[in-house]
Parts: sequence; structure tokens; C-alpha cells
Amino acid sequence: MSSHSLDRQILQIAVPTLATLLAQPLLVLVDSALVGRLGTVELAGLSLASTILMTIVGVCIFLSYATTAATARYFGAEKPTRAMSLGLDGLWLGAGLGVLLGLILALGGDTIIGWFGPEAAVAAEARGYLLASCWGLPGMLIVLAATGTLRGMLDATTPLKVTTVGALANIPLSYLLIYPAGFGTAGAGLGTATAETGMGIALAWFIARQARHHGVSLLPSGAGVLYSLTESVPLIIRTLCLRVGIIATVAAATALGTNALAAHQIVNATWNFSANFLDSLAIAAQALIGQASGRGSIDQVHTILRRCLVWGAGVGAGLGIVLAAAAPVISIIMTSGGEVRSWATLGLWVCASSLPVAALAYMLDGVLIGAGDTRYLAWMMLASLLIYLPVPLLLLGPWQELGKLGFAILWIGYGWIFMLARALPLYLRTRTDQWIVIGESR
Repeated sequence: MSSHSLDRQILQIAVPTLATLLAQPLLVLVDSALVGRLGTVELAGLSLASTILMTIVGVCIFLSYATTAATARYFGAEKPTRAMSLGLDGLWLGAGLGVLLGLILALGGDTIIGWFGPEAAVAAEARGYLLASCWGLPGMLIVLAATGTLRGMLDATTPLKVTTVGALANIPLSYLLIYPAGFGTAGAGLGTATAETGMGIALAWFIARQARHHGVSLLPSGAGVLYSLTESVPLIIRTLCLRVGIIATVAAATALGTNALAAHQIVNATWNFSANFLDSLAIAAQALIGQASGRGSIDQVHTILRRCLVWGAGVGAGLGIVLAAAAPVISIIMTSGGEVRSWATLGLWVCASSLPVAALAYMLDGVLIGAGDTRYLAWMMLASLLIYLPVPLLLLGPWQELGKLGFAILWIGYGWIFMLARALPLYLRTRTDQWIVIGESR
């Protein structure tokens, strides 16, 4: 496999995947821009509520990652019927989890918000967003599972088309619900839930057509759904650790005050937007390494690893330069508050400096998921979380009065300490052959 040929395959997956990945942060960015014009309290409420909602969705990212790795490996082994069966089981699992988690969020949203200790006005805005958006969780999780299945088939174009339509439709929909309809922050949640549900229905319909083409029953297999869930336990642990780190970061920002929480929404949304460039390459590595492993080609696995790391390093450095230059402009666009702009610009500069380190963490994360080396990944994510947690805990306690300096320390901790703690052990792992397993399954 030549470098040119591999570059073409990486780009054929990564470019449409990037656009697909950007749909979710684009929904949050649109909500942030629209709600930010309502005021600082509304933006802070959105920051808290969207973090809770995205934490729930983020924990379920295993629906995407597990189906990508599994379907890619079985397609590589030339067993498409088994691959599609696993994909359908993932969709059913996503739908069931979405209903359950939506009910938990609707009934327990006030309690969850209270854990962060926000001001009363901020809590009220967060409550309205959560109640309006929780019914869209089944659609959100179906999108994850369906997208993972299609990526395992090396089809990144179909998710792109569906999510592009959904993201574009969300812009006027949210605007109408926030302003003319007068729902305010809750209107943003309602618009996002509607767009996500539409995307989930469209992708589920496409997967069902593919399954029927391969002669696979559309009914759920109890054993298959259970298998999908049990095999995903390491990914769930890995993602829970990641989300605990994110929640701790939000809690620390909340403790630093309303300006810090509002600035955190801008910095965090921009970080997620930028990180998706790296994640698109990591997902390409997942699919390509999964299929190469299924075919039994160790040489291709090593070649894909090396080439993806080159791509990750280059894209990470480029993104860092662009974000550093654009930081003041982003802050002006996202908020009208002068103090919040100052805090956000500082946080964005810290993020820009850490993106090359994050690139290595993201790429190696995707490589090991594609190889099925998820147990090691889970343990290393737990270790990196324990290394990072002292930073937000100190800001929740003795460093709480540091103000703007504390906000900078928070993002140095997340962007540098957390990402470096993730990247280093994964890199050392790939210097051995212990993570490579060929054949149909690990």
C-alpha cells in the first residue's frame, strides 16, 4: 500500500466524516451564538445544560465506535451479513438507551443541575433547555449507532448528507423558536432535539435498506444486543472517565463565577469544534485498521498507523496556528460581554497551544479502538483522569478566588496535562505488537 493510495483512502473517509462530526458542535455553536445575544445568564444556563446533555450523549459514543470497529472487521473478513446484524443490534440498543436516558433527564434534570451549584437564574435557564431537548435523545443515539455502522462499511458520505441537512435545518428552526416564538433558551433545546430526531429517522431507514439487501432481519436479536453492550464495557469506562474530566472542568468553571462559566461555553464549544478535525482522522484509522485486521494484514495495520500519525501531527499544528490567530474574533462573535470576551480569548489561546498534543491523543485513541485494544485504552484513560483531576479540584477549593488566572490554569490542565497523560501511554503501546490482533474478532 503506497503512501499516496493510503492518503487517498484516509481522505475519502476523513473529509466527509469531518463534516458529519462538525454537525453536532455546529448545533451547539448555533445555540450558543443565538442564546448569547439574550444575555450572560442565558448563555451560562446553556453552557451548563448543554454540558449535561452532551455528557449523556458522549458516554454513549461507544455506540458509534464499537459498531465502526466491529462492522469494519467483519467486512474486512468478507462476512457482510454478520456485520449488518451487529449494526442493527447497535441501532436497537441506541433507541432503547435513548428512551431510558431521556426519561431520567426529564425526571431528574433539576437534581443534576443542582449538583453544579449554579445561581438560581442560571439554573432556571438550564432547566428549560434540558426539558425541551431530552425527548431528542433516542434520535441522537440512533445517529451514533447508524453512523458507526456506515463508517465500518467505509461509507462516510451517507452520514454527511443526512447530518448536513439536519444541521442546516436547525439554524432557522432554533432562531424561530428562540425569538419569534419567544421560548428563549428552551427554544434552542427544542430546535436541536427536532433536528436530531429527523437525522436519526433518516439514517435508520438507510441502514434498514442495507440490512434487507444482505438478507438480515430487521428485528432485534436479544443475544446480539447484549453482546454489543458487553463488548462495549471498556469503551463505556473509557468514555465515562473522559466525561468525568469534562464535568470536573465545568464544575471548576462554575465555581470561578458566571463570567468563567459563560467564557467556558465559548472555549469548550470551540475546542470541540477544532477537535473534530482530529477525530475525523482517528475515525478513518478506526475503519481502515479494523478492515486490515479482519483481512489479516499486519503490514497494512502498521502502515495505516504511521500515516495517520503523520496526518494528525500536521493537522494539529495547523489548527493550533489558526485558532491562536482567530481567538479574539471568535470571542467577539460569540458574546457581547466585554469581560467574558477577555476570559474567552485567554482560554482559546491556551487551547490553541495544546492542539498538537491533543492530536496525538486523538489519533492513537482511534487506532486502538479500531484494533479492538479497548481494555488497555480504558485503563489508560482512568490513569490520565487521575493525573488531571487535582487541577479542577484545587479550583473548586483553595484556588477558587484566582479569577481569570484560575480559568487559564483550568484550561492548561485540560488541554496540556490531560491530553499528554492520554497520549504518552498510547504511543508507547503502539511501539509494541501487543495491540494488534488479526482475524474476525479480538
